[in-house]
Amino acid sequence: MSFLPERVVIVGQGYVGLLLAMRAAEVGHDVVGFELDAARVRLLRAGQSYVEDVPSNQLSAAVASGRYRPSSDHVSLAGFDVALITVQTPLHQGIPDLRYIEDAARLVAAHLRPGTCVVLESTTYPGTTEELLGPLLESSSGLRAGTDFQLGYSPERIDPGNSTWTLVNTPKLVSGVDESSLKKVQAFYGTLVDRTVAVSGTREAELTKLLENTFRHVNIALVNELAMFAADLDINVWEAIDAATTKPFGYLRFTPGPGVGGHCLPVDPTYLSWKVHDRLGSRFQFVELANDLNAHMPQYVVGRITLGLNTRGKPLRGSRILLLGLAFKADTADARGTPAFEIARHLEARGAEVRAADPHVLDELTPSEDMTPVRVEVTPDELRGADAVILVTDHAAFDYGMVEAYAPYVFDTRHRLSAGPNVEYL
Repeated sequence: MSFLPERVVIVGQGYVGLLLAMRAAEVGHDVVGFELDAARVRLLRAGQSYVEDVPSNQLSAAVASGRYRPSSDHVSLAGFDVALITVQTPLHQGIPDLRYIEDAARLVAAHLRPGTCVVLESTTYPGTTEELLGPLLESSSGLRAGTDFQLGYSPERIDPGNSTWTLVNTPKLVSGVDESSLKKVQAFYGTLVDRTVAVSGTREAELTKLLENTFRHVNIALVNELAMFAADLDINVWEAIDAATTKPFGYLRFTPGPGVGGHCLPVDPTYLSWKVHDRLGSRFQFVELANDLNAHMPQYVVGRITLGLNTRGKPLRGSRILLLGLAFKADTADARGTPAFEIARHLEARGAEVRAADPHVLDELTPSEDMTPVRVEVTPDELRGADAVILVTDHAAFDYGMVEAYAPYVFDTRHRLSAGPNVEYL
């Protein structure tokens, strides 16, 4: 070990915070994983992971080592050297909701000491670290950022389920409110990852994260709209995408789907759009258009299902619909912002009986307002009993051969199934 282990507090034990906690404990830091969700804390203490990128055996080993302690007790934050804030930053009525950052700042400020370092990882609009987090820490502690304690921003770049690009080998952006803060932030993350990339300020780092996600959001909206038009024109959009992907330059592959999900794409570009309008009074038209197109996809899927049933002589009302997948991304348990629940709500509002299967998403960690579909196992009888099956999330755990064999009608939003008379593609 070529560094002095530090006492690290990570506020928020979700898909970002828990992964960071495991890595920090693995390299030798003393880590407290602070989490207000009592259900999560119980699972963590029992060594039961709810994040696919953190195997339960890794979590159990970290807890047993004593280097990782999950807690919901504010006292556990005392004595930290480095505090990472990895809380959610949702939207409320289309406006950035930073109350979780504000609450985390007050918790951390109560234990702030000279020489400590605070880093925000949550995705947010440019200026949050210096204009919101810093002043909250200063006013609550009486200390000054950059003088008494270090303050920085390092946006998360975690891609759930990606075994090729992980927390360790993905370049980590780092920034600070001054030179001393940048040095401390970079030194700490240098103990966790293979490579850090420093930018000149926290605003640039905050904008970089929004740029990355807005790029994806806009391009997904492009192929989603293309898929809708191609269906009306009776053109195979998936074949066109495959063909375009053969071009070795000037093109990146994006595929259509039932809507965007996770914390990032449905939310982050709007943070940038809001900031542009709030500060400059201008509209970020690309983001607004992408928001509209991607948000419309669950309704479009329901419209296609309605049409598909009609051609088979069945009305949507009274039909049994089976959703395959609730997570927003294949082979993960992340159901944040997933289009599956929106599809279910639209189907139920039109009188359909909706069931859902997902081997990854846990009922106890699903918000109560989203637990409307009856959960079932995928069996031949369940498939035969469905008037329509919608493949929403293409988990590897699903037996696609069985789906093709027994489902009378499948609407495949991911182009995962083999072509057949009972399979219709988005």
